[in-house]
Amino acid sequence: MNHWRLALTVTLAALLAACGSSGFHEQSSRRQHAPDSVATGVAAGPGHYVVQRGDTLYSIAFRNQLDFHDLANWNDIGRSYVIYPGRVLRLTPPGSQALPPPASPTPTASATVMAAPYTAPARNPAPIATVPPLPPNSAPPPVMAESSAASASIAPGINGPGFDPGRWEWPTRGKLARGFSGDGSSKGIDITGDTGQIVVAAAGGKVVYSGSALQGYGELVIIKHDEQYLSAYGYNRRRLVEEGQQVLAGQPIAELGLGPQQRPLLHFEIRERGRPIDPLPLLPKR
Repeated sequence: MNHWRLALTVTLAALLAACGSSGFHEQSSRRQHAPDSVATGVAAGPGHYVVQRGDTLYSIAFRNQLDFHDLANWNDIGRSYVIYPGRVLRLTPPGSQALPPPASPTPTASATVMAAPYTAPARNPAPIATVPPLPPNSAPPPVMAESSAASASIAPGINGPGFDPGRWEWPTRGKLARGFSGDGSSKGIDITGDTGQIVVAAAGGKVVYSGSALQGYGELVIIKHDEQYLSAYGYNRRRLVEEGQQVLAGQPIAELGLGPQQRPLLHFEIRERGRPIDPLPLLPKR
């Protein structure tokens, strides 16, 4: 009987050791094959960028004025455009020594209001006209430019889910406080208004970024309209849409917030193949 008990004890001990060894090997294998894209503490050299939490391929391309197609191709990223924190992305073509355009400057305002992505104008802005409140369920009035030649009053409206590059809508009501500059000091236009007023999509498309990780833009929404055009809406008080959401032209996407000078402001950009272009020629005229 004692021999039988001894044999049983030895057999059980061997089985337990084998199970423990198998479990350890499985855990080690999982760690060994975990993607290196989630590594932390990685430093990026010139012309490279380490993906941070909250980044998307579109936001990284937007920050560096790149076409998101190029960024994906240079880094062998598939059409799903999925990236992970910790991955190092190259911002220039393979074999190229040229560095990408500089990103927006670091913010100097409060935590809730990011610095402008351009140099502030030297002159004092024009007084903001009082805008009466909107009736319930009504579309926001259009932007009114400071110049008499551009003081149009065009109401944004729904133009369907499809995108027509020849048809854009004003993203909110108000006055044009600052225009586009070809030297890069102003990558879009600034529109004054009332805090909390509705900001709408300038054209139909898909929300590819909704967050506050891009320095200089505050609460930002980026919409992809097709494979060529993106539009961006910065300085929002609150974002009303999430990444991946389809929106129509004229659909509310945010509430207008405070700009870098602590006054109600919307910063609006249109990007063509990653490059900022002047929105005014594309927006409805008087």
